[in-house]
Amino acid sequence: MNWLEALLLGILQGLTEFLPVSSSGHLTIGQELLNLNTSAADNLLFTVTVHAATVLSTIVILWKEIEHLFKGTFFSMKWNPEKEYVSKILLSIIPVMIVGLFFKDQVEAIFGSGLLIVGCCLLLTATLLTFAYYAKPRKKENISYRDAFIIGLGQALAVLPGLSRSGTTIATGLILGNKKESIAQFSFLMVLIPILGETFLNVIDMIKEPALLGGIGVMPLLVGFLGAFLSGCLACKFMINLVKKGKLIYFAIYCAIAGVITIIFAL
Repeated sequence: MNWLEALLLGILQGLTEFLPVSSSGHLTIGQELLNLNTSAADNLLFTVTVHAATVLSTIVILWKEIEHLFKGTFFSMKWNPEKEYVSKILLSIIPVMIVGLFFKDQVEAIFGSGLLIVGCCLLLTATLLTFAYYAKPRKKENISYRDAFIIGLGQALAVLPGLSRSGTTIATGLILGNKKESIAQFSFLMVLIPILGETFLNVIDMIKEPALLGGIGVMPLLVGFLGAFLSGCLACKFMINLVKKGKLIYFAIYCAIAGVITIIFAL
């Protein structure tokens, strides 16, 4: 992988991590289009790098909200709205933690199964976004513990390549009747701990097995990181505003078209 390929994939990761179009699916498609025959070790190291970049971009864009939650959680002895919000985030990550800890091998096998599964999951993403756009449930003031767990189930399903994490969680929250601005922020905050956890486990694996560090150079990693971080900042801010305006139907159309093309290409 050279620096230009790393830049393109980094930008792709940053944009699609937040836009409801599936980052894993688009990275798989991107690698196929660029005809990259990178080793598993190179893929792992690059994935860890760009995931760290998107986590950093989330923290930068939502810094005020994160700081507010941190102060309310750790600098107050009383039960307050901040502690309640954090507890809902912790509840929401239980399903994806179970998948990551007990079904990691099965998920990795699905990732290596080709573009057909990516295309089918993109169509599923399009269906979810369309349903969320036309559904008109009664609006709720706050995200409940029940809704947080159900949204977490959606995040666990979104480990499939082509099934958008942000699209699935935001669509699920909207279908359940949560406010657009509330569910967008909740969706981006709830992913921080799982991504950090996955990155930490991957780093541990690389420390235990130095061969997993691969042969990718420092420059491609740095360029990929910067590309993912900058594009992630733009996409995160753009997506929050877009959800507030309720314009997810455009991404449903895109995912449907991309899904059909990917399936045709895979056959």
